Amino acid sequence: MITAVLLFTLGLALLIKGGDWFVDGAVGVAQRFKVPELLIGATVVSVGTTLPEVMVSAGSALSGHGEIAYGNAIGSVICNTSLIAALTIAIVPSVIDKKSLRTPVIFFYLSSALYLFIAYTSGDFTRISGAVFLAVYIVYMVVSVMQLKRDEKRAKKDEAAFMAFELSKQIGTEFDEKMPETKLPEVEKDETPMWKILLKLVAGAACIAVGADLLVDNGTIIAAALGVPESAVALTMIALGTSLPELATAVTSIVKGHGLLSLGNIVGANLFNIVLVNGMAAFLAPYSIPENTVIMGVNSTLIIDLPVMMAVMSLLALPALISGRLRRFQGIALLIVYAAFCVYQFAGA
Repeated sequence: MITAVLLFTLGLALLIKGGDWFVDGAVGVAQRFKVPELLIGATVVSVGTTLPEVMVSAGSALSGHGEIAYGNAIGSVICNTSLIAALTIAIVPSVIDKKSLRTPVIFFYLSSALYLFIAYTSGDFTRISGAVFLAVYIVYMVVSVMQLKRDEKRAKKDEAAFMAFELSKQIGTEFDEKMPETKLPEVEKDETPMWKILLKLVAGAACIAVGADLLVDNGTIIAAALGVPESAVALTMIALGTSLPELATAVTSIVKGHGLLSLGNIVGANLFNIVLVNGMAAFLAPYSIPENTVIMGVNSTLIIDLPVMMAVMSLLALPALISGRLRRFQGIALLIVYAAFCVYQFAGA
């Protein structure tokens, strides 16, 4: 048991550090080949931060542990929302841009509707359903990139119009003075050797693969030793472990005064857990919704886990979309829900 806990912890550490190296390496390679920064952020970085969940769920599904694949995806959404986002909101309530939040929230609810339909009808996530979820992920990425490009063009156009207006005023009132020359800020060029960038990329991918394997194998051992279902461990311990990058982002964002950065990262991560993490696991190795305990003749997964996922996301997103604000009571309420959910997972087992 002690060995399993130590290896489980080592797996978490490898996942976190591997994800960090992988993102740095991928961004470095993309920049060397002149890939637009916008595209890097919307694809490489977003995939990199979700890679721990992808590897854990895919690996567990391939090794026949569908309960962990399910628990990691759903548990990560619950953890991201009712622990990480909740801490951010409880500490730093803030005003948000409803427009920027609208697209990922819409995609999340559409994807969740499909997920719930499958869960409540057949309960079987086949390769076809996995392919559909992955297709939704691709569509979302395309829509996001197009939207960001439109926003970037609009911002440049507005900036150019403002500069022209200011220039016309200065020429009209101070035509005898020489206009100061305006220079764009120079971007510092990355001089890191290419072999170091590639080494980070490869080492990061290797750490993530090994870490995911350690997490799954020893998570099942811990579950057996504690006498609880694998899904309970995945919904809590493994989900929290693979969500540590988002937690680190949240803490850093709060310290630096950028709490909204954390919120955007969490909403996007929640969507990716449904369409990318779950989709990849189902596509590689189809699995079924776990049936561990029954409440009033119904699988507890269907009346506890999935409703809690939708409830916490609604408590986070809907008030924000309506009022454009995140309030402290939302964060406190979400933290209470998360604590109760974790207690239920272990006590109910």
